[in-house]
Amino acid sequence: MSKIDYAQRLSRVRTALSSDGVDALFVTPGSDLRYLTGYDALPLERLTCLAITSAATARMLVPRLELPAAEHHELDRFGIEVIAWDETDDPIALLNKVTGPIKSAAVNDAMWAQKALGIQESFAAHLKPAGRLLSDIRAVKDDAEIAAIAAAGAAIDEVHQNMSLWLRPGRTEREVARDIAEAILASGHQRVDFVIVASGPNGASPHHDSSDRVIGIGEPVVVDIGGTMPSGYCSDCTRMYVCGEPPAEFVTHFETLKAAQVYAVATAAVGMSGAQADSLARDILEANGLGEYFVHRTGHGLGLDTHEEPYIVASNHEPLVVGNVFSIEPGFYIPGKFGARIEDIVALTTDGLVNFNNTSHELTILNS
Repeated sequence: MSKIDYAQRLSRVRTALSSDGVDALFVTPGSDLRYLTGYDALPLERLTCLAITSAATARMLVPRLELPAAEHHELDRFGIEVIAWDETDDPIALLNKVTGPIKSAAVNDAMWAQKALGIQESFAAHLKPAGRLLSDIRAVKDDAEIAAIAAAGAAIDEVHQNMSLWLRPGRTEREVARDIAEAILASGHQRVDFVIVASGPNGASPHHDSSDRVIGIGEPVVVDIGGTMPSGYCSDCTRMYVCGEPPAEFVTHFETLKAAQVYAVATAAVGMSGAQADSLARDILEANGLGEYFVHRTGHGLGLDTHEEPYIVASNHEPLVVGNVFSIEPGFYIPGKFGARIEDIVALTTDGLVNFNNTSHELTILNS
């Protein structure tokens, strides 16, 4: 990810601060800090905090014992001054001193309450979540980010292509999930973020994890998997499997779901709102009696976090733009019976929509 222009990202933040009338932005460890600096700092009780104002030099306070890690990223190249604090220092008082007086500030949404409240008390300033200020910037991916997400998609596709090695009747969901997790790492991911293996009636719970339930012959199995690559960018893909002959009712519903998902992928476009994109698959499912069983949004943005802006949901009336990356993952979940979901990660580019997940969308029938 050496092609990332962190100085340009900091400049965009300063512009956003001026537009919003906010004096400063404070960012602690997490994906926002990594996005702005490339530094994946440890989230410790000791304060690490990036302070950005509309005019002054950006400064990052780090505990003395974390200084070597921060210096490794050569943050001064991007105009960030690194300031170390010692164990007997009051880091928030030091943050106040180096930032100067402010009347209002934004803090990253994932900042610990302890730190946010400490900053608020020290500065006597009005604080608000950075929210859209950062998400509007992060939601538009550049070419390097698109390439990183494409690599993540190819890596998770590799795992789905080898599902027959692990998924078979007589094994528990947990046993299969353990093997999938090892395969995610072997595919090039740095971290396993989630492995959902939901068989039979467990498939009716969209965020079922895995359990000691034994997978039976003819039972549909939802496999939703994802991880984080060394680049920091994430993968996420869901496919459907069955060992043996699936129930006829399920096959009928699945064909409707597949048609809805394929149509949504083919039709989503720049200028369409998140709500309009959500309706593409939802309208087809509702027309075929599955609307009440589609209980979640159609998709979510993806980047350094598995879930981020833009959200493909009925309440999002913001237009989709070039550089947006998001999932298209309609599903149906019938309690006590089964469930199904098909998920791709797609990007809106100047050349149209690009799909990063290219394994078969069919119900894959494995040998039993």
